[in-house]
Amino acid sequence: MQNPFIEQIAEELSLKAHQVAATAALIAEGGTVPFIARYRKEQTGELDEVEITSIRDRLQQLADLASRRESIKKSLDERGLLTDELKTKIAEAKTLAKLEDIYLPFRPKRRTKALIARERGLEPLATHIFENQNASDTAEQALKYVDADKEVPDANAALEGARHIIAEWISDDADIREKLRKLFWEQGILSSEAFPGKEVEGAKYSDYFDWKEPIKNAPSHRVLAIRRGEKEGFLFHRILPEEEPAIATIEKQFLNGRGPAADEVKKAIADAYKRLLSPSMETEVRIQAKKKADAAAIQVFADNARELLLASPLGQKRTMAVDPGFRTGCKTVILDAQGKLLFNHVLFCTGSAGQVERAGVEAKALVERYDIEAIAIGNGTAGRETEAFFRGLGLSPKIIIVSVNESGASIYSASEAAREEFPDQDLTVRGAVSIGRRLMDPLAELVKLDPKSIGVGQYQHDVDQYALKRTLDDTVISSVNKVGVEVNTASKQLLSYVSGLNESIAGNIIAHRQENGPFKSRKEFTKVSRLGPKAFEQCAGFLRIRDAAHPLDQSGVHPERYTLVEQMAANVGCKVEDLTRDSSARAKIKLEDYVSDEVGLPTLRDIMEELAKPGRDPRKQFEAFAFADGIEKPADLTLGMKLPGIVTNVTAFGAFVDVGVHQDGLVHISQLSDSFVDDPNKVVKVGDKVKVTVTEIDLQRNRIALSMKKQPEIGGKKERTGSPKKRSHSGSAPRGERRAKNNDFGSNWFDAALKK
Repeated sequence: MQNPFIEQIAEELSLKAHQVAATAALIAEGGTVPFIARYRKEQTGELDEVEITSIRDRLQQLADLASRRESIKKSLDERGLLTDELKTKIAEAKTLAKLEDIYLPFRPKRRTKALIARERGLEPLATHIFENQNASDTAEQALKYVDADKEVPDANAALEGARHIIAEWISDDADIREKLRKLFWEQGILSSEAFPGKEVEGAKYSDYFDWKEPIKNAPSHRVLAIRRGEKEGFLFHRILPEEEPAIATIEKQFLNGRGPAADEVKKAIADAYKRLLSPSMETEVRIQAKKKADAAAIQVFADNARELLLASPLGQKRTMAVDPGFRTGCKTVILDAQGKLLFNHVLFCTGSAGQVERAGVEAKALVERYDIEAIAIGNGTAGRETEAFFRGLGLSPKIIIVSVNESGASIYSASEAAREEFPDQDLTVRGAVSIGRRLMDPLAELVKLDPKSIGVGQYQHDVDQYALKRTLDDTVISSVNKVGVEVNTASKQLLSYVSGLNESIAGNIIAHRQENGPFKSRKEFTKVSRLGPKAFEQCAGFLRIRDAAHPLDQSGVHPERYTLVEQMAANVGCKVEDLTRDSSARAKIKLEDYVSDEVGLPTLRDIMEELAKPGRDPRKQFEAFAFADGIEKPADLTLGMKLPGIVTNVTAFGAFVDVGVHQDGLVHISQLSDSFVDDPNKVVKVGDKVKVTVTEIDLQRNRIALSMKKQPEIGGKKERTGSPKKRSHSGSAPRGERRAKNNDFGSNWFDAALKK
């Protein structure tokens, strides 16, 4: 039976129904996103991972909606309230909000003013007023309901009760709620103010002490910043449209007469809006704004994480890794080309003259003894000083010295994974090992961390944690499977992200490897406990075996296509391994001859690419980078200074760049290019090596403003050609002026302060 949501999803995502249907079927059969995107292109019409993920997520959302629809129908049916009209409305509701609006009048309520009025027998009066708005006998009708025993002492009390009932009718109306929901989003104004008495304590939120802007235009980082300020007790915010058009919208639907009765309805409308609808709609639009901001922030995090995970690996090099420190010295470890820990020691690279001299002798001895090819130095405390120490040792220029982003290394060092791998080593050794391995293969090491600890997020602690985890997990899974995994050297954490595997099966693979030695072929995967046919189908193409007997076992060609490749080789008169070595042999293959009902040109082209470069690594080639000499702390900076830097985080409002002074500088979106930039990700990515100019320095608050423009404004003035003169910091423009320029600089300084 076809999934009932196919047509709807196809229309929403601008896809063909058969593409959605095929993808839904593959997902239902246990297919993972990377597997479907890579090995089932013919079925899906070559949908990519983003499109397949969107289908998967929308299927789940609509399934949840259907479940809620059935729950509501059951509740109404049990209470004898389910009519044919309600069934139709419920069936036609396309969103959860609309569904809840339909159910609202029938939802069991707490003791409301309207319920009390009904208990006092005032509903007939409310009905009379509401249905006869041109009537002039309202006062006379109200007198009929005066009853001291029912706490209705006079006509005014009767009319007040009737208005409460009418107000609830209006508030429960699904159509008016839909109209107001749209009005609140389209015309709502996000405003924030300082919480009384918290102005000094909450000074970091000063840009939001008197802030107003349309909610539909508010960027995600600002919405989340204001919400955080409110959560911390420094701000309070509202999201409201002008009251007059909101009430006018309600009157247009419910006010249809003149006279005393209409006046009562008009009062009820105002009450309904102020007491019931406005608070309810504001809550909804706050939730909607939060969801929108969350989605944007999560996407920023995912994009940054992907770039970091897919950063260029140095590869298998004998490495000295150093976790810098001042007082306690620099924990130094030696790793072989496979990342195995060989030795650890403490070097006092930044201590007294005697300690530094001794550390130099020891470091040189270690480099010579272990034939070191690369030195990885953490970029935290004392990182630049330690880097300068090693660069001053006069080592062979063949030895690469690299500053490595150590975000999350301390978290890994205290993790269960680190304790399991190094039970006899302390936290400092584990942290240094992580730094070294990050240089050798960032992906293999970073998967050992909770993705939230990678350090490239935007308000990651403020967003929906379930949505964040799911998106980041998708990102890690996508990255791991894009690169492929060498099964005989991979950690359990890395294997657990391979398509079709989980932590348990990954552990079984490690256990099988330890008991039986390295895997020699992909066929041996089937001998792993709990790795059944479906898991094998999903994972086999992404697990590689270096130096395997079968040449395709180290490639991305799926085992289900081995027979096809063997037939290709036979047809051109060579062996399969010849196809991987000889381009002339591959040139003889006519792909059209191998098209079948199961295999089309997309898969055949993928196979040919794999044969050309079996097991190729899609990541960029590693390029060494060095910060400017002598620039090690913010005080070393001067206005107009041009420096090399590495992009460490990309946000909706710009990019943060490490220039080697232990404090990332901000390149605001307006400073990323000489041309207009609407999305920072179109200009820079995490890990990019860039040239920046220092435009503002605030040593007191440890903040740095940078620019990537050719002739940026420096200290509020445009840079002149030629060598820049040193200038003292003249301060930022007044907040109002900055807003007028639409630089949003104040909020960006705030974001910089909260980044760490």
